[in-house]
Amino acid sequence: MKSVQNQVTMVEKAVKNQNICEIEWDDLSVLEWNTRFYCIRRSNLLQSLDYAHTMARINHQKARRGVIKINGAEAGLVQVLEAGLFKNAVHGVLLDRGPLWFDGYGSIDDFELFLSVFSKEFPKRLGRRIRFIPEMENNDETKDVLHKYGYKCGSNHGYQTVLVDISRNLDVLRKNLNPKWRNKLNKSEKHGLDVVWGDKGAYFPWLIQKYTEDKALRKYDGPAPKSIAALAYQFSRGQNMLIGAALLEGEPIAAILIFNHGASATYQIGYTSEVGRKKCAHHLLLWTAMAQLKERNINDFDLGGVNDESAKGVKTFKEGLGGQLYETLGLYH
Repeated sequence: MKSVQNQVTMVEKAVKNQNICEIEWDDLSVLEWNTRFYCIRRSNLLQSLDYAHTMARINHQKARRGVIKINGAEAGLVQVLEAGLFKNAVHGVLLDRGPLWFDGYGSIDDFELFLSVFSKEFPKRLGRRIRFIPEMENNDETKDVLHKYGYKCGSNHGYQTVLVDISRNLDVLRKNLNPKWRNKLNKSEKHGLDVVWGDKGAYFPWLIQKYTEDKALRKYDGPAPKSIAALAYQFSRGQNMLIGAALLEGEPIAAILIFNHGASATYQIGYTSEVGRKKCAHHLLLWTAMAQLKERNINDFDLGGVNDESAKGVKTFKEGLGGQLYETLGLYH
């Protein structure tokens, strides 16, 4: 009898200690979502509300926002884009660079709990295409969990970016610059360039035209100009867009576009003319950008994707700002 009672007690303890995960979809207002999103350290552009609204509009998709709960407590956020035909007989689900976690969450166990629920919500079947770019560190343990739930790797390498913690004061940030990078910044500051910052897009037409021409000429990877224009429209409405231009005798020689999302920001595109390169205008723009972002209570600056294959020089340049190289898993399906 005592043995039976012990077994019952062990079962009760196992049930009590079992973690329960659920995703509550579309229960929050925009304000409630943004308030929670701001609490996430190192949020990313692709999980922001402005990004989802833009992509849903131009690609005829539906955006869904979910709150991840573990044992009843809010643990994180996730946002997906969906498109369906014939009552979702043909169905696409996109989860790009998510989920995002609140402080105290985001372990491999939490990710597996999320994945178990997400896989039940969107089971693999004929007619359904799932694109999943997990916002998790690129390691074997995480890969094993994805394989356990039937996800296959769709890329040869992970996604890399450079993140700069700009919550520290500017003196510290300057000391953390790569010495060669800092020397070029010093050089640029002596050239008498005027730097103009704004969130209304005064230099956006110049930047998007130069970016479009340069992208076509040099044939590098990068966002489509049409998508950039649509994102700029959406982000500017909430004053979440920032454009900086370096001027020489009143004429722009370089410019960069930044989008803010929560307490983070992402460098989106930039262009520097030949004169701008000689005067290291891009160094000056990125340095002054950090001061501008700090004034807007931004803590983390995402410098955008980098790689060692087609753009090694860009990676070296971005790492010169003293940030951390951050690598996630890449594409799964």
